[in-house]
Amino acid sequence: MDKAEIKKRLNDIQSLPTLPPIVSKLNEMVADEEITAVKLGKVIEKDQVLTSKLLKMVNSSFFGFPQRISTVSNAIVLLGFNVIKTLIVTSSIFEVMQASDVGLFEHSLGCAAACGIIAKRRQIKNPEEVSTAGLIHDLGKIVLRSELPEEYEAIVTEAREKGRYMREVEKERIGIGHGEIGGMLARQWNLPERLVFPIEYHHKPEQAPDFKEIAAIVHFSDILIRAVGFGNGGDPWVPALDHNAWERIKLTKSQMKEIIAELDEKLLELQDFTLEIKVEG
Repeated sequence: MDKAEIKKRLNDIQSLPTLPPIVSKLNEMVADEEITAVKLGKVIEKDQVLTSKLLKMVNSSFFGFPQRISTVSNAIVLLGFNVIKTLIVTSSIFEVMQASDVGLFEHSLGCAAACGIIAKRRQIKNPEEVSTAGLIHDLGKIVLRSELPEEYEAIVTEAREKGRYMREVEKERIGIGHGEIGGMLARQWNLPERLVFPIEYHHKPEQAPDFKEIAAIVHFSDILIRAVGFGNGGDPWVPALDHNAWERIKLTKSQMKEIIAELDEKLLELQDFTLEIKVEG
């Protein structure tokens, strides 16, 4: 199966959501310079199911706000439209993950938490966007599992049995890696490039055309979460750290100690969050 055929399958996805109509409406509203968060919030809140999903994600531990956010308009003010739009677009994706692959869901939440902690240390503008990039960095794996289930199982099996990385096996078997697939879908959903590039290049961050620092943070966070054993990325191997990416975000030993201590607390909170989901399921 070549890249063109994969792209055709992506354009014809049945079991993953296409862009919800509400996002098109919101995009039009955001183009109006006089639009307010309250007006945007009111449009979203007309859909009670979506509002419930959105507030649950916004109040989860990986964002870590000290006070509960009770309205969508407050969430927009605190997180920005790019994050809210991404959470709306991917809310159904995470329902699929919660039902079928809690390990990957936990890995994604853990990566998001690590991204947020590191982005704040690096004083990156809008660190919540970096968290969101971490949250959806393995979007391509969800697509593979949903759209090409037999190939996905064969890839996972070969990676485990032969001690190889999934992305290497993906390239051999289907001609494209999960990072590229995730990037293709994110573009299809009109997500901003500061989210698309970190998804597409999270295994090769220095090749990203832009937003290399965000891609490097997602890359390092993915490795860190695998190293601490939180969740399951699909294969049991900790990816190799890209030296140039590390040089870009280079953290001192004392910074790393602080980050790991903060991350440990976050992961305990996230365990409670995912336990709730398992109980609800």
